[in-house]
Amino acid sequence: MRILIVEDEIRLAEALGQIMSEHKYAVDMVHDGADGLDYALSGLYDVIVLDVMLPKRSGFEVVRELRAKKVATPVLLLTARDEITDKVIGLDCGADDYMTKPFSPEELLARIRALARRQGEVVLEELSFADLTLNLSTRCLCSGSKSVHLGFKEFEVLKILMSNPKIVVPKEDLITKVWGMESNAEDNNVEAYISFLRKKFFFLGSKAGIGTVRKVGYRLEAEEI
Repeated sequence: MRILIVEDEIRLAEALGQIMSEHKYAVDMVHDGADGLDYALSGLYDVIVLDVMLPKRSGFEVVRELRAKKVATPVLLLTARDEITDKVIGLDCGADDYMTKPFSPEELLARIRALARRQGEVVLEELSFADLTLNLSTRCLCSGSKSVHLGFKEFEVLKILMSNPKIVVPKEDLITKVWGMESNAEDNNVEAYISFLRKKFFFLGSKAGIGTVRKVGYRLEAEEI
């Protein structure tokens, strides 16, 4: 799961990022409403954690603009003020949930999980392609009686490929979604993880493979089973 944190209190933003990273979430952080809107409009995120009182554009403005542009990513608003009026404004703007500072990390994580589940009526526990099954909770990749555990970035790359079966996924999309918009990752980083995944497919004896479309990207392919 990829989370966007938009919070101008740097220490709080870093603390939130640390908590989420410890729970294996990919995190991007920005510190004003204008940058927050730009990042959120990318559609890359599963949940947006958005402070109300921000420089340049308020959290209310950001969420209102997102909904006007048909971006449906769940938004959790944060505020230092426990006023019913603020909560009503935030929810009327299109936010999905609201928390007042200070809050417990456990409650924040629980609310993020709940918002992520709301994105679709069906919450997938696994993805399948050909003879492969990827468990989204344990990061285990299985084929027949064999299984192998994937590292975090291996898992994220394969999840994107398996969510778009037989569709070419550009390298640029993999870099942005797995490493983040501010990352210095390059094509060779993607190539390295594609190589790791191919070795694991081989270990499993799978009929599936990862095809390269030169100068574009990658797609899953399969022999007849």
